[in-house]
Amino acid sequence: MIAALAEAVGRELGHRPVPVATHCAHNAAAGPGTGTGRPARAHRTAMLPAAHGTALCECAVDPLAELGAASGRPTTSTPVRTAFVDVLGPSPSEVLHDLVTQSPNSANPAPAVVVPAFLASGYHVYQDVPREVSGSAHPAVTVTPAMGPDPALARIMAVRLRAAGWCPGDAVVFAAAGSSDPRARADVNRAAAMLAAQLATPVRTAYVATGAPRVPEVVATLREEGQDRVFVASYLLAHGLFHERLHQAGATGVAAPIGVHPAVVRLIADRYRAALRERSGSPTPPPAGTAIPRS
Repeated sequence: MIAALAEAVGRELGHRPVPVATHCAHNAAAGPGTGTGRPARAHRTAMLPAAHGTALCECAVDPLAELGAASGRPTTSTPVRTAFVDVLGPSPSEVLHDLVTQSPNSANPAPAVVVPAFLASGYHVYQDVPREVSGSAHPAVTVTPAMGPDPALARIMAVRLRAAGWCPGDAVVFAAAGSSDPRARADVNRAAAMLAAQLATPVRTAYVATGAPRVPEVVATLREEGQDRVFVASYLLAHGLFHERLHQAGATGVAAPIGVHPAVVRLIADRYRAALRERSGSPTPPPAGTAIPRS
């Protein structure tokens, strides 16, 4: 899914192609390709979405089908390079090192922008990504803020909940992966508040892997309080082991993860564009906002 998301971002940035390729992390040994059919130009800035890997390989799944249907755009894309900070490869350090070694002038390679594709900023964002960048020997890397929390993600989650059968009056459990980092937990609380505002209903925060309370506990508590219909809002980017656990929590329904949605693609592309403006010293305009249908 992350490779597909990167490919969709490449399409979004099609008018500013970047000289790198995307490939499934499970086939990383095959090496980088060109994707565009054009030679790389040193002044172009590479874009790397850096994500957490999953032990579930879904390379055969094509989540771009939803994106194509929603955006009406062709399925060809400007390639970008994906990287993973855990479980899978290649790592951000490996990808950035490749960009240096593949550059016509390794002492002055094309700049790169790393976008942490995380929904909250915890250990991976504050420790792993900077360490990977430092270890890459790439001299010109900008790291953007993480994807979340962001109001666009709350709007996507509301759409996913309605698609799962949620109706006003039903209870909502906001399910995040969890973190031992208090900064990440603060981000999760902010994201939950954004979803509550979007739905105009209270939500209960719970965690899948790290932290308390856990999702099954909160679902059970809501049942004990008299809630007949309890839905889980998945604050996860992709299907994987954590999302599978949500289906075992005893809820009435579980919303799909955030996934490859046009608003996510624009969010990542906007992080990249803001980094380019920052590098050039240009003022950053206010976000334009993303309109997402309510159903």
